[in-house]
Amino acid sequence: MPRPPAIHFTYQHVFESGTDPAAPPLLLLHGTGGSEHDLLRVGRAISPGSALLSPRGDVSEGGALRFFARLAEGVFDPQEITRRTHALGDFVTAAAAHYKLDARRLIAVGFSNGANIAATLLLLRPETLGGGILLRSMVVLDQPAAPGSLSGKRVLLANGSMDPLVPPDHPERLARLLRAGGAEVQVNLIAASHGLTPQDVAAAQAWLQG
Repeated sequence: MPRPPAIHFTYQHVFESGTDPAAPPLLLLHGTGGSEHDLLRVGRAISPGSALLSPRGDVSEGGALRFFARLAEGVFDPQEITRRTHALGDFVTAAAAHYKLDARRLIAVGFSNGANIAATLLLLRPETLGGGILLRSMVVLDQPAAPGSLSGKRVLLANGSMDPLVPPDHPERLARLLRAGGAEVQVNLIAASHGLTPQDVAAAQAWLQG
């Protein structure tokens, strides 16, 4: 029999099959300058039995890969963010179908720029995710989720209390935008800067098990 045609994916990515059917699949979204390999260890630590889907950002900022461009530090173009979010949403939908992942259980684990596009996926493409673990996220698209669009979905926001990149009011602002859609949002403030810490992993583990 002829082999089925290869699927053309719009993002370079890594996929690792899960070993525990009860563990939710994870969508891993790296930060600026990272790659599709950056969060594999974090994903395994958070949920050892989960399937892992990890795309590579396709926007270059001076050679540093991201998921969407920015105009300056902390300054964003809503049209650029919306376009890139829908492009990633299309990839996630296609990859979930190809790898037989249940989108209703798919949890985004994003760091920094990856956390930001995980948030905009929840706001603009809520059907692609079951929830999110957003590490060092900020508000990049200031619009609330559509009413009811995030009902039944859980989100963890883990931010550093000494983070020089994320304004201190942003975690609660983002939480409000997500709660507008019915999401159950937990905000964790960790004594840390922008980098990830063991406390982040522990918080994510506890949240996922809860």
